[in-house]
Amino acid sequence: MQARGMNPGREAVEMVRMAATAVRTHVLRSSLTILGVFVGVFSIIAVMTGIRVLQANLEDAMNGLGANTFQFQRFPAISFDDADWQKYLRRQRFRFEDLERLGERVTLAQAVSASADFGSGEASSKYARTNPNIPGVGMTPEVFSTQNLTLGDGRGFTPADDDSGRLVCVLGFDLAAKLFPRGSPLGESVKFQGIAYKVVGVVAQRGALFGQSRDNFIAVPLGTARRLYGENLSVRLQVQAPGRADYDAMVEQARGVMRAMRRVAPGDEDDFEIVSNESAVAQFRSLTSAIRLGVAAISSIALIAAGIGIMNIMLVSVTERTREIGIRRAIGARKRSVMLQFIAEAVLLSEVGGALGVVGGILFGNLLSFVVKAPPVIPWDWVGIGLAICSAVGIVFGTYPAWKAAHLDPIDSLRYE
Repeated sequence: MQARGMNPGREAVEMVRMAATAVRTHVLRSSLTILGVFVGVFSIIAVMTGIRVLQANLEDAMNGLGANTFQFQRFPAISFDDADWQKYLRRQRFRFEDLERLGERVTLAQAVSASADFGSGEASSKYARTNPNIPGVGMTPEVFSTQNLTLGDGRGFTPADDDSGRLVCVLGFDLAAKLFPRGSPLGESVKFQGIAYKVVGVVAQRGALFGQSRDNFIAVPLGTARRLYGENLSVRLQVQAPGRADYDAMVEQARGVMRAMRRVAPGDEDDFEIVSNESAVAQFRSLTSAIRLGVAAISSIALIAAGIGIMNIMLVSVTERTREIGIRRAIGARKRSVMLQFIAEAVLLSEVGGALGVVGGILFGNLLSFVVKAPPVIPWDWVGIGLAICSAVGIVFGTYPAWKAAHLDPIDSLRYE
């Protein structure tokens, strides 16, 4: 019980102690109230944590495009609209001839490269063989720069490899480890889709994207792929600027060149996508904004319901403790002290539920990190926001019961049975 003139610090400690005692006294009732707050905070923290895991995984994967680089594609980096996919499918494919014309006309570019998928198959060496799901990709020598491919061993492709269509290959880290578990694959032979290639390099480990390995592939010179699989391979085009200062101007020049090459009429929208690290991440954030808003709305409803529960419990508590309040007022407790004590109880209930919701939400959201094989994350900003909202809920919904307790008549309260 607080007396007049008590030190503010001691008074605050005493209020928290009394609030904790009151919560422990009615465990079942308090637990039900805490559960309501827990559900609201848990849902928003779990979703925000899961989104941050996917975003971090995507940002790491987008480093697959080198610095100051963008890629021309028929399809956007991310899309969930089936109607749009019909439009994308009708677009012209990019061909090898586009690489040559783009390289000639985009004068601001430092490098222009192309890559093309030519199907999946079984890869084998004299030591092991894989399942028939290894993707094969043809690459121009510039791809190692524009796609930020770091070589862990050996070399990349040379213009001579590309021009002459040599039967050489570069392996992804995981594929190299599978086919050559006991030593270096350099100079060894790998058979893919019935053709033997000499291994000249191994790409350094890049990790997984959304749970799928990015190191399980075989790359050959694009000239080799064209010679073996025909000139009509559909390619992806990458363009790299000399530096950040030239990047925006280069994008506009390359876009204009591509529109002219594809005969896009003035005023019509592009019939291609320009994808960069920044644009892919921005698109992901835009697509998940609706999810965040929806979860925030649902969580708000849950927290309002929990707040109403807190208010009802506090009103019941005021009624049960009427005589106690009268005694406190009679021995000198001020209205402010009584009011702050009940607000402290409401905030404590809300914060306990909020803290449990934060912990549970982070743990549940990070289950996704194990699925996609990404590092776990803690959304510290949303942790702070969640706990602040819990405090606000406790204060807002605890104020009326606290005001009612503080304004009870001391004489009538002492007579209350």
